[in-house]
Amino acid sequence: MQGKLDQLRGRLDTLNGLLASESATHDMDQFRKLTREHAELAPLIERYEAWRSAARDEVEAQDMLADVGMKAFAEEEIGAARERMAALEKELQTMLLPKDADDERNIFLEIRAGTGGDESALFAGDLLRMYLRYAERQRWQVETISESPSDLGGYKEVIVRIVGQGAYSQLKFESGGHRVQRVPATETQGRIHTSACTVAVMPEADEIGEVELNPADLRIDTFRASGAGGQHINKTDSAVRVTHLPTGIVVECQDDRSQHKNKDRALKVLAARIKDKQAHEQHSKEAAERRSLIGSGDRSERIRTYNFPQGRMTDHRINLTLYRLEALLEGDLDELIATLRSEHQADQLRALGEDA
Repeated sequence: MQGKLDQLRGRLDTLNGLLASESATHDMDQFRKLTREHAELAPLIERYEAWRSAARDEVEAQDMLADVGMKAFAEEEIGAARERMAALEKELQTMLLPKDADDERNIFLEIRAGTGGDESALFAGDLLRMYLRYAERQRWQVETISESPSDLGGYKEVIVRIVGQGAYSQLKFESGGHRVQRVPATETQGRIHTSACTVAVMPEADEIGEVELNPADLRIDTFRASGAGGQHINKTDSAVRVTHLPTGIVVECQDDRSQHKNKDRALKVLAARIKDKQAHEQHSKEAAERRSLIGSGDRSERIRTYNFPQGRMTDHRINLTLYRLEALLEGDLDELIATLRSEHQADQLRALGEDA
């Protein structure tokens, strides 16, 4: 690890020189690229320098051991230095973990009602509100791409685009099956019902071209958009349905009056779905050799249960139960997300240990 850190330390010195040169801003794209790399390396090397300082302190304390009058002090200094080094080594290991190239991307969030009929659709609405409240806390922007409301409220399906730094890194572990246990408002006997929804969090492709969309593989249909109760939003065929023939993925967009805008949105969602499908297939292949603790990507897998009578939420992947369901549904997800990310990092460290 130290050899790797020495290389990165040298790279940071090089970056400092490049960014300080008079020609640094002549190529703004390159300048931004170097600035991002510098921002990633600087905190890592700062911790490495702290480790090097602790290592020097240990060596100096070792030299004092021969002095009988300084022995007790030297042993205390050695212990403190080693303690600092051990803590810093853990930090450095985590910081050196492979980064997900999609972590900083915007996302498409899809929520679909599953088993449970109207109650499932209401739960889909609850989940959407939870994520929108969390997005508000992060000061992210949200745009509704497509929605299919249910008759009694909630959604049969809803897709939103969330724009914000690190959106994917924060929400990528939300993909999977979400189960709710509660007494529906329509239940006269007070019985607890179990319903489910699926959530998909997909990183947005930088450009449509990032995912190859061959026009010959696409079937694009237009139709007249309609709203609740069958009322027409407009009298033109502005709604767009795009079918990707090789995969069978279908995306519909009708929320805008412009056919062009609906088509553009549909293609972006399609690109994200295909990108997500490719990543899922690759992940499944890797998981056959080593099953990941978090984020298996299996949409049929139940990842979480929201139990209203007991006021608790349980994430089954990490055996975490929080008894503050109301706050969670209001978007207070920081503790949950931090724990999921921490467990994922721990799993990565274990995997590196197995490979070593």
